[in-house]
Amino acid sequence: GSLPLLQKSGIKEGKGYGGFPVSGKFMKCTNPEVIKDHKAKVYGKAAEGSPPMSMPHLDERRIDGEGSLLFGPYAGMSMKFLKTGSGLDLTKSLRFNNIRPMLAVAKNEFGLIKYLIGQVMQSKTDRFKFLKLYFPDAKEEDWDLYTAGQRVQIMKKDPQKGGILKLGTEIINSADGTLSALLGASPGASTAVTTMFEVLENCFADEMASGKWKEKLAEMIPSYGRSLIEDAELCRKTRKATAKVLELEE
Repeated sequence: GSLPLLQKSGIKEGKGYGGFPVSGKFMKCTNPEVIKDHKAKVYGKAAEGSPPMSMPHLDERRIDGEGSLLFGPYAGMSMKFLKTGSGLDLTKSLRFNNIRPMLAVAKNEFGLIKYLIGQVMQSKTDRFKFLKLYFPDAKEEDWDLYTAGQRVQIMKKDPQKGGILKLGTEIINSADGTLSALLGASPGASTAVTTMFEVLENCFADEMASGKWKEKLAEMIPSYGRSLIEDAELCRKTRKATAKVLELEE
């Protein structure tokens, strides 16, 4: 994970950061007849008191080249920062500068901790009952529990609360521009480019201001540095080009 690497770097901007590992679990359909009838991603509403990342959805995916149907997410707890990591990852990440913020988060986010414990205590039957709310015709023998991935939620110092939990992605940049570390959720398609630009602007400020880099970036991303809100024609061209690449045109 990136947190141990950030800590090893010793930069002052990384002081006070901690991480809490949470795994994402899904119910995975194993019946091909059911899978082929669901070609969509359908979202529901997160239960009251649940974190935003727990918004349930029924989702068609391809795993190892085969069509799959997943429902979730259900939260799990692990001491590992990676699926194949060590059970000592969390313990090894503790420092004098992040223990207090992490304890403050435990106090301030008791509802979330209670939610996670409740999720971990659920049996397969409990999880299937939740699936039935969204897919009443589902049969338990068609579904298995599947661990999709591991996320390390950010915990950081806060002057008012002592420590806060961040549910998104955060980039920590060194003052001299030699290092950027990405913590938290992996950027999805909607945020990956913006995230990468922040890294480039921090670590390659001079190059980003040069004509050569600007020309290349404009070639790669025609809308770079321009407003799609103010330039209606550029917005139409960008949408048309995007639709073509994504094969969304009829």
